[in-house]
Amino acid sequence: MIESILALLFGILFGSFLNVVILRIPKDESIVFGASHCYSCNNALKPWHNIPLFSWIFLGGKCAFCKCKISAQYPIIELLTGLLFLVLANKYALSFPLLMLALSFSMLLALSMIDFKYKMVPDSLNLLAIFFAIFGAWSIQGVLLNFQNALLLAGGFTLLRFTLSYLLTSSAQRAAKKTQTSWTKNYHTYPYIEAMGEGDIMVAATMGALLGVKLALVAIFLSALLALPIMLALLGRSKEEQRVPFVPFLALATFIVFIYDTPIMAYIEANY
Repeated sequence: MIESILALLFGILFGSFLNVVILRIPKDESIVFGASHCYSCNNALKPWHNIPLFSWIFLGGKCAFCKCKISAQYPIIELLTGLLFLVLANKYALSFPLLMLALSFSMLLALSMIDFKYKMVPDSLNLLAIFFAIFGAWSIQGVLLNFQNALLLAGGFTLLRFTLSYLLTSSAQRAAKKTQTSWTKNYHTYPYIEAMGEGDIMVAATMGALLGVKLALVAIFLSALLALPIMLALLGRSKEEQRVPFVPFLALATFIVFIYDTPIMAYIEANY
């Protein structure tokens, strides 16, 4: 019970820092230097304005100085991070590997929020997620196995990326040739189409380190199922609106499969 409470409290505190990461990294601001301040009136926040969860509630979701609305993202991220640490602590005892795993999933949470808001996946957070995932093991052999699985998933996603990009670009090329004229026959009138971003490949490496190859493939399939309703709902809209940030679905699927890894693996071994 005490371990669970400690994990929850530490997760909420770390979630407060995670909000700083989510807010500042896309703006190329330091996450270490510079006091927390209101982005509307630029007033530096007092220590009692920065108490995770409680400050937002007591202030009524508004800045103490200018009364501008404070995004509900702040308490939500703090609570989600606290619950993340709590769930992992209930699965494993408090230990160094547990801390590494919790930090890796926290980086995935930050990446999900940044991808959702800005459609970008910062390499710095991706590398941290991979690093923490690799060292989230209980032995040197486990660390080496995590590193191997990270390489396998990253390599597999890279091959998939180049294959799909080639097929999509070739299809665009064939369509463009049908509309060529004597003026355009010597020019490329089709774009090079990227099937997925490099950020997705790095997230796949984290998935491999956290889950292993078999469970990572299950998580990838689950992420596609989770994203499918959103993609169907956006059909008919502009190409920009149809761009669905996929990292949140990969991260959520990874966490679900990680928590239920034992029954999922038992089902795989019993049926395949």
